[in-house]
Amino acid sequence: MKSAYVMLAAAAIFASAACNAEKGTSANTDNTPIKAIKAPNGDWSKLVSRTEAGGYIMGNPNADVKLVEFGSLTCPHCAEFDEKGGDKLINDYVKSGRVSWEFRNFVRDPFDLTASLLARCAGPDRFFPLSHELYADQRNWTSKIQEIPQEQFQALQSMGPEKQFLEIAKLSQLQQWAAQRGVPSGKSNVCLTDQNEINRLVQMNGDTTTQFPEFTGTPSFVINGKMLKETATWEKLEPQLRDALGS
Repeated sequence: MKSAYVMLAAAAIFASAACNAEKGTSANTDNTPIKAIKAPNGDWSKLVSRTEAGGYIMGNPNADVKLVEFGSLTCPHCAEFDEKGGDKLINDYVKSGRVSWEFRNFVRDPFDLTASLLARCAGPDRFFPLSHELYADQRNWTSKIQEIPQEQFQALQSMGPEKQFLEIAKLSQLQQWAAQRGVPSGKSNVCLTDQNEINRLVQMNGDTTTQFPEFTGTPSFVINGKMLKETATWEKLEPQLRDALGS
C-alpha cells in the first residue's frame, strides 16, 4: 500500500491520461422489456449504501440492470457527464427501480483523493449530493489548487498522508466548502487523516485495473459486469441503458 500511495502522490496536478477514455464491450442480450418496480420507501434514489468494492450504490440493489461508474472528481469529462446525465440517470432510470447506479472513485492525484475523502465523509446519504456539488463547482476549487504558491506545493509533496490531504483541503478552501454543506471542520479533520479510508481509495484504483484490464480512464461505465466501449458521455451511455432494459 505504501508504494501505491507514493505513486499517487507523485502524480501531476491533473493527469489527463486517466480522463475521458473509451473502452470495453456492451451489455445485455435479453430484449424483454424490464418493468418499473415500486420502491418500499417511496423513492429508490433515497436508498444509498456502501458496497464491498468501496463505492456507493443508489437505487434498487436487486435491479436487473446494474450500472457502475468509475469517476474522478478532478476529471472535467466526468463533471460534464454529471452535468448532462446525472439527473436524467436518477429520474428516468434509478427511480424506476430498473437500474442501480454504483459510483466508484478512481483517484488520479492527491487533490482528487482529498475531494473524494470529503465526499465520502458524511456517509452514504450525502455522498451523491456532495459529489454532484463538487463536480458543479469543479472549476472554482481546482483553480484554487492551481494558485497554491510553488513553495507550498513543494512542501505538500513531502508530506505523508497523515497531513497532506488535510493541508490540501485547507489551501484549496475545500474544507471550508465542505463545512458550508454540512460537513463540519471537526468531522472533516478526521476524514482527511483517516489512513484506512486513504488506503481504501488507493486500493480501489488497483482493484479497478485488475478487474478490468481494458480500463484506461475516467469516466468509464460497466453494465452488468461488462465494461462498455466508447461510452464516456451521457449521449453514448443512455442508448446502452435502454438496450439493457429492452426498451
